[in-house]
Amino acid sequence: MAYFQKIKANNKQGYKWRCVKDGPPDPVTGERKQISRRADTKKEAEAKVDDALRKLSEHGIDEKKIRNIPFETVAWEWLDTYKRTKVKTSTVRVREKEIKIILKYYAKVNIDKVTSRMHQKMLNDLNDTGYAVKGKNGDIIYKPYTKTTIEGVHTTAGMIFKYAIRQKMRNDNPCVGAVIPEKKLTVEDIENNSITDKYLEHEELTEFLNAVKEHGMEFDLERFYLLAFSGMRSGELCALKWSDINFETNEIRVTKTIYNPDNNMQNYELTPPKTKGSIRTFDMDEDIMKLLKAHKVKQNKIKLQKRNDPNYHDGNFVFCRENGYPFIQKTLIIRMNRILKKTSITKRATPHIFRHTHISMLAEAEVDLATVMKRVGHDDEKTTLKIYTHVTEKMKKNANEKIKNYFSDVLKNVKMQ
Repeated sequence: MAYFQKIKANNKQGYKWRCVKDGPPDPVTGERKQISRRADTKKEAEAKVDDALRKLSEHGIDEKKIRNIPFETVAWEWLDTYKRTKVKTSTVRVREKEIKIILKYYAKVNIDKVTSRMHQKMLNDLNDTGYAVKGKNGDIIYKPYTKTTIEGVHTTAGMIFKYAIRQKMRNDNPCVGAVIPEKKLTVEDIENNSITDKYLEHEELTEFLNAVKEHGMEFDLERFYLLAFSGMRSGELCALKWSDINFETNEIRVTKTIYNPDNNMQNYELTPPKTKGSIRTFDMDEDIMKLLKAHKVKQNKIKLQKRNDPNYHDGNFVFCRENGYPFIQKTLIIRMNRILKKTSITKRATPHIFRHTHISMLAEAEVDLATVMKRVGHDDEKTTLKIYTHVTEKMKKNANEKIKNYFSDVLKNVKMQ
């Protein structure tokens, strides 16, 4: 049953009609709810009420309650719930950055008013415009967001809207059906994106490690040899403890990675590695293990000297400073850049390149792909497969050359028919 009330308004006719109808009872208090809407005519007012009742009945959405809830409020509310799950701290930090990107586009838009068009326009703009940074001369330049970042923004927005649906704030997800923009490849992109740029070839690895031996600083020899011959991520290396190394069986166990967002050596956190498959145990070359054993002897001497120092942090880390705190990934990057300058290597290399290099080493040693994936901890399967295939195909070509050289005396007798 509808109840109508004529009320004053600043429209042409000087009044509006207010329609009121009973809605479903409050699920908590059981009290009767009344839904009211205003319009220029009775018919329009009743249609608005009926629409609100339909949404409330079908989806449990109370338009009046969500009328002044902007997207940003829901986004931070979702993040507060999200970080209470089993998700890693580093992942929460990434989601927080992605939320901040989204807020530049529709922070103040009411949660139920964000449309698919708004969301798609945001994705397109992230791809076309990118983000502003200061150039060397102080000029503002725009750098494009990577496809991975855009996909992350899209995923985070989708999770926020799913949360909004569960909380009866809207009945659809505007992210559904959105298209992640694809950058068109140019000839330059293709020519400059060789798979061989992702790893150090045999001669390059030899040159780099020779440079480490000649010009390396403390711990460089142990760390870079271990990275190259294990395929560990740099965070896993920094988190490595002596309890993870078994000198009797020459095995190394990976169960954690280090997280240090502000690069403060004391504010580190040990978290589970990237994926479940990253938790692994693998055998290590005997010469590398001897190198680590000698390193442990040196470290034990330092620990003995620091045994009465209250500021010494005994975390049992394989690679740590004199005060016991572990090194962080940034240190590896700085050390690696220093060594690269002593070589003729022109590839843009970070410590992660050793992970790909190790894959190429295993492929060259004719280790099967399944074993390679297990040893490196199931990283980017596409990249792993590309490197593995590239190396093995190269080996096949080399095999033909070897056969040709070895049986040259036989082949020279071949007569053309």
